Amino acid sequence: MKKIILIIAVQVFTGCSSVRLADSWRDNAYSGKIPEKVLVVGITDNLMGRKIYEEHLKDEFQARGIDAVESHRVFSPSFMHSRQSEAAIREEVDKFADSGYDAILVSVVKGVSEEVSYSRGYARTDYFWRRFGGYYFVYQDIYFDPGYYDRYNIYHIEASLYDIKAPDSKSLVWVASFDLVDPGSINRTVKDYVRRMTRELEKEKIIPAKF
Repeated sequence: MKKIILIIAVQVFTGCSSVRLADSWRDNAYSGKIPEKVLVVGITDNLMGRKIYEEHLKDEFQARGIDAVESHRVFSPSFMHSRQSEAAIREEVDKFADSGYDAILVSVVKGVSEEVSYSRGYARTDYFWRRFGGYYFVYQDIYFDPGYYDRYNIYHIEASLYDIKAPDSKSLVWVASFDLVDPGSINRTVKDYVRRMTRELEKEKIIPAKF
């Protein structure tokens, strides 16, 4: 029973915060420029996940007055389904720059790690530990009510924004690493991730707040 209560409490308090910002960097020379047209790219072999991510992010950009297009709508099948050389990728980027795009935002899953947490099967909030008798009285429960191990996955995702109007088409404007902790439904997880990512872009003043 205690284990069930603890699990419910964890779900209540972490259900809306499964996405953590691990690290971020911004080019300080890129200031005062709001992208006008962004190509949204999700690099994953999960086609459904890619479409959901790109559509959610497109909607977030458009809600801020920024034109955005999903890569699965504009990349040719031959480009997506075969390995490309760096020269071919540069050529594709140049085509987008010539057709009015000024930025590309790409997300990729960099890796997955398994974590193990250990939780006691009980919780005490009093201060019996001030005396040995009280301390031992509380923690002798370890013998009779042991805790449990919980295994969960953490997906490490990197998001990068490139200015493709710059002389160097590899001009990195912003990059951030996020950890998705034990994701549940793909739609909910992607929505939380996109919300957290756009919040960071707002904080860096790269995109405006929603209208």
